[in-house]
Amino acid sequence: MTREEIMAFFTRREAAWRAHDAAALAADHASDGVVISPTGGVLEGRADIERIYSIWFTAFPDLAFASTDVLVDGNRAVLVATVTGTHAGDFFGLPASGRHLQASFAFLYTLLDGVIVHEHRILDFTGVLIQVGVLKVKPASGL
Repeated sequence: MTREEIMAFFTRREAAWRAHDAAALAADHASDGVVISPTGGVLEGRADIERIYSIWFTAFPDLAFASTDVLVDGNRAVLVATVTGTHAGDFFGLPASGRHLQASFAFLYTLLDGVIVHEHRILDFTGVLIQVGVLKVKPASGL
């Protein structure tokens, strides 16, 4: 894929994020694609990948995705984005808290023949758990 094709690919994906279209997002992955994610572990295949997108959209029904930077090098790309939303549904067994989430993500992609063959998601999942109220922050003492 050319740089222009990759940028158009990410623009189309951003529309799928806005529409909360888990099936469309998963369809952008190879049928045997792999995603490494702090929230889902190692995901293999479109069905498994779609399941995680769906969990996020169910847990955060007002989820908003904003791409802030894209770097492209050959068939590899890094996309940096901010995700915001309200925790209003089950999130990996955690009941809705009604709390607001804002998290930065980095997505590292390898693309081949117009689809994602490998993706590695990086985010501060501990920070996510603090924001939804599962973990408490212990104040620093003596500083």
